Amino acid sequence: MKNYNIAVLKGDGIGPEIVDEAIKVLDRVGEKFDFKFNYDFRLMGGCAIDATGSPLPQETIDACKNSESVLLGAVGGWKWDTLPGNQRPEAGLLGIRNALGLYANLRPAKIFEPLKEASPIKDEIIGDGLDIMIVRELTGGIYFGQRGRKEDNGIPAAYDTEMYNVKEIERIARVAFDMAMKRQKRLTSVDKANVLESSRLWRETIINVSKDYPEVELNHMYVDNCAMQLVRNPSQFDVIVTSNIFGDILSDEASMISGSIGMLASASLAGSTFGLYEPIHGSAPDIAGQSIANPLATILSVAMMLRYTFAEKEAAEAIENAVDEALKTARTPDIYKEGFKKVSTSEMGDLVAELAVK
Repeated sequence: MKNYNIAVLKGDGIGPEIVDEAIKVLDRVGEKFDFKFNYDFRLMGGCAIDATGSPLPQETIDACKNSESVLLGAVGGWKWDTLPGNQRPEAGLLGIRNALGLYANLRPAKIFEPLKEASPIKDEIIGDGLDIMIVRELTGGIYFGQRGRKEDNGIPAAYDTEMYNVKEIERIARVAFDMAMKRQKRLTSVDKANVLESSRLWRETIINVSKDYPEVELNHMYVDNCAMQLVRNPSQFDVIVTSNIFGDILSDEASMISGSIGMLASASLAGSTFGLYEPIHGSAPDIAGQSIANPLATILSVAMMLRYTFAEKEAAEAIENAVDEALKTARTPDIYKEGFKKVSTSEMGDLVAELAVK
C-alpha cells in the first residue's frame, strides 16, 4: 500500500469544518484505491496568531517542506482585522507561497451541470458548459514588488511596483503551455502590453516560449478585454495565463460565472509535483461552527491534489464524479434550491464519500 504525507493547515472560521470533510473523502477513496494518507496538522492564520503570535510559525513552514503536499482550509476573520498588515492572518498566505516557492496557481472555473441554472450568464452564452483553467503567476509582480510611502510635492503618496524578470515569466509560461497540451491546446496570454513595460516583457517572453510548443494555439488579450470576454463569450477560452494581480481579479470573475464561489478549488504548485491545495473562498467566520458551510470546493481541491501531486487520476475522477452526482439530489444552504435535499456540511461530506467509492 502506498503512503502519502500531507501537511494540513485547517486555518480559521469554517476552515476546520470543510477540511474535515475533505479528509473524510480522501480516506474513503484511499481505501478503495489502496493508498493511505499520513496527516501532519499545523497552525496558520488567525489560530496561529492566537497560539504563537505569528500568522505563519517556522514549525509550520518546516512541516510543509517535509510533506509531499499541503491542504489548507481558509484564514482570516474579523477578530484580527485591527492588526497591522504584516501581522494579519492573510500575511501567512503570502508567506507560505514565498517560503514554499509556490509560483503557479491553477484556478479551474467549471460549471457543474446540476448547477448550471446558478450561473448569472445566459444559457445561450454558456452553451454546453464552462471549463476554463486560469494559470496565475503567484510569487512575483506588484504583490511582491517594492512598496512604500513618501511625500510627493508635500502631499502624502504611496507606491507599489510591478516587476517581472524573464525567468519568472518563462517558468509560469511553461506550466501554462504544458497544461494546454493536456487540454484543448489553446492558450490565451493576458497582459496590458499597450500601457505597461512589464507586460511588454511578459508578451515577448511568452512568444519566445511558445516556439517550444508548436501544437498550442497562442493568442494575446489585454486584461480589460479579457474581463469583458469572460462574460460575453467564456467558451472561447481554454487555458489563460497571466500575472499575479490580473490573475487575482480574472479568476474571481470566472468563479462567479460558474455560479458559486463555494464550488471552486485551487492548486498552487512549486514547479514539480509539490503543491498547496485550497478552496478559493474565505473563512466565513459568520457561519463558522453552524455546519452549513459548503465543503465541495475543499473536496474538489483534494481531487486536484490527487491528480497533480500524487498522479492518482482515477481517484481524482472518482471524487469529481461523486460531487457531480451529489449535486443532483443534495445542496448545502448556500446553493440550495427548491426540490433538493438541504444537507449540512458533514452530510454533504458523507454523501460525496459514499458516491466516490461506489
